[in-house]
Amino acid sequence: MPFPHMLEELDLGFTKLNNRVVMGSMHTGLEEVKNGFDRMATYYRDRARGGVGLIITGGFAPNFEGRVSPFASQLSFRWQIKNHKKITKAVHEEGGKIALQILHAGRYAYHPFNVAPSAIKAPIGLFKPRALSEKGIERTINDFVQCAVLAKEAGYDGVEVMGSEGYLINEFIAKRTNKRKDQWGGSYENRIRLPLEILKRMRERVGEDFIIIYRLSILDLVEDGSHWDEIKELAKKVESHGATIINSGIGWHESRVPTIATRVPRAAFAECSKEIKSVVSIPVIAVNRINTPAKAEEVLQNGFSDLVSLARPLLADSEFVNKASEQRENEINVCIACNQACLDHTFKGKVSSCLVNPMACHETFYEEKKVEKVKQIAVVGAGPAGLAFSFAAARRGHKVTLYESEKNIGGQFNMAKKIPGKEEFEETLRYYGEMMKKWGVQLKLGTRVETNDLLLGEYDEVILATGVNPRVPKIKGIGHPKVLLYTDVLKKGVEVGKKVAVIGAGGIGFDVSEFLLQDPAKVSAGLDKKEYFKKWGVDTTQARPGGLLEKIEEEEPFRTIYLCQRKTSKLGAGLGKTTGWAHRLALKKDGVHMLAGVEYKEISDQGLLIVHNGKEKTLEVDHVIICSGQTPKRNLFPELEEAGVNVHLVGGANEAKELDAKGAIKEATLLALKI
Repeated sequence: MPFPHMLEELDLGFTKLNNRVVMGSMHTGLEEVKNGFDRMATYYRDRARGGVGLIITGGFAPNFEGRVSPFASQLSFRWQIKNHKKITKAVHEEGGKIALQILHAGRYAYHPFNVAPSAIKAPIGLFKPRALSEKGIERTINDFVQCAVLAKEAGYDGVEVMGSEGYLINEFIAKRTNKRKDQWGGSYENRIRLPLEILKRMRERVGEDFIIIYRLSILDLVEDGSHWDEIKELAKKVESHGATIINSGIGWHESRVPTIATRVPRAAFAECSKEIKSVVSIPVIAVNRINTPAKAEEVLQNGFSDLVSLARPLLADSEFVNKASEQRENEINVCIACNQACLDHTFKGKVSSCLVNPMACHETFYEEKKVEKVKQIAVVGAGPAGLAFSFAAARRGHKVTLYESEKNIGGQFNMAKKIPGKEEFEETLRYYGEMMKKWGVQLKLGTRVETNDLLLGEYDEVILATGVNPRVPKIKGIGHPKVLLYTDVLKKGVEVGKKVAVIGAGGIGFDVSEFLLQDPAKVSAGLDKKEYFKKWGVDTTQARPGGLLEKIEEEEPFRTIYLCQRKTSKLGAGLGKTTGWAHRLALKKDGVHMLAGVEYKEISDQGLLIVHNGKEKTLEVDHVIICSGQTPKRNLFPELEEAGVNVHLVGGANEAKELDAKGAIKEATLLALKI
């Protein structure tokens, strides 16, 4: 059997899980939208049909105070059960199991009624919380228990009690946020009283034949968090107070350490779960950046955990488990941990989706049907948009010919995958390559197409996914030999000097800066876990409470870089909400000079002459790299349109928006579904 540890059944005594794969909790936004429960039923049904052993829903609050936002989901009343039964019925019909996550946001709640153990505002919060009274704590415990009882009545196989990531329960546990002087504060015994009371009373009410997962923060990654002795003590007491499974939680939301972005090595924190597994007899789940069957198998085979949690990877591919069990792992659409369509959407109040799978969470909207009339379709450009269209159209039954002037597929992704922390983009290109073969796309690489080629081919439709050209700003001396385009650096591999000015501080400017900060002689074949922990100050031995090093050793940057923009706003303001801060902090750690409100005067032998903060100065650099946006590449469009061809523009060729792969793939996919 392929992946024997991952696909092994798990006997919990009163029930069994078909395998060791858990779909981790993700708030998708479907919880709050019109017909959201119907859409969630389809969404979760697809993942259950895809073979997942146990699904955990997005978080539902046990009371109004605990809601993440004023209109966020809550399960507190019996009349709410009817909607939840749609979800549990759908999952059970596919032979799956599902648990409801109970999440009290605590001081992270985005409303003025938020509560916490102490009245301390969160660094990422909008409102200062009210400190819970002892009576309020008792009521909150009962609300958690009642939520679990209602979940059982709704048909859920269990619940997950959210005790990590800096939410309410975690706030009681940590000295950082608990300054109480009563029985709920002070000593560690008092500070862990809340989760233990919740578990004990919950088990008494729901009985023994119900899964209770406790999400335990095993690495807080904030000052004044917990240390290993405390965490292990809590793990043992969580077991004795009724938990069936312990799930691992990594980092508070206010932590300044990236824990789930692409720059985090695969399964970076799995060994921390092993520490918990060593002191309890109930199953333990490892989490974060486990995105392939091979990595899941490795974690389980090494004894780091009993189960593995995959959240976003099951947005990317609902058939993950089935494909692995059928030895089709090469056909898995691997999550690249970009966060652009999932977490970034969540924090903007939008329904989540997935950059590499725009169908995710929109299964009832974007229906894929086999075509009634097969068309001959030409696609020009094998970047993300061209690949996404070709795949979706061919899978529906159209005959697709894909032209690409380069000798390989990928377009702009071939540059993106060279950026430190974006190596995962290679997985998307591998996947599309497999899909081109599987669905019979006729791929013509190294072929530059002219208008007549498309006219003579007698195509029913022509799709132009020809991408973008770099925009060149009007600056005196722009033709100087010091000037390079970002494509010269990332695509052509032009050698760059040790002192550099980057013009344009959008996503491309940040990527180019990160690329230039790496020493080519030290580039490893993948993300290095030790280097990641060192750079971000993570101490998995937890010598200090919270797991952060007291001091991060700073190294001399490989290059001196000035990252400049005309706007006076914060650099990288348009970057993703959940990853932009990490990009800025990474460049700051590497000594990048970030200059906003720059006026560009001239590029000369001396370097780049600018006006900054009202003062004129010359940046004495070896090269000036232009990252100031793009313009659509549409050279074939006018002639084809004039000839009466059914021609469509997709991706950057339609609208150039900072190399927006998320928009390009979605636009191309939707066009393929209706053409």
